[in-house]
Amino acid sequence: MKHNYKKIAGWFILLSPLFISTKVLAAPAGVGQIQNFLQNVITAIAGLAGMVATGFFVLGGLKYITSSGNPQNLEKAKRTIFFSAAGLVITIAAFVLSSIVSNLASSAFGG
Repeated sequence: MKHNYKKIAGWFILLSPLFISTKVLAAPAGVGQIQNFLQNVITAIAGLAGMVATGFFVLGGLKYITSSGNPQNLEKAKRTIFFSAAGLVITIAAFVLSSIVSNLASSAFGG
């Protein structure tokens, strides 16, 4: 009878966490800690997106000022300003929506 040691070792490695667990793995995670972490991540991403949108807003304004009446450059500048304003509105709306969801989850889970 031929033994397949690789298969046995693979199953042992795969199933060992079920039999060898520590209290760290079994510790309950607080919903409040997860909520605070996610809220901090969302705030950082929204801040970064807001800075990028503001930068494009300024860039579009500079393009608008320096277009010298050229219709193509003027249209590009207007599109840049429009899309950066839309991005800023979407960023603010996403931040407000995430705050609302966070508050609802906090009241629902008692965090």
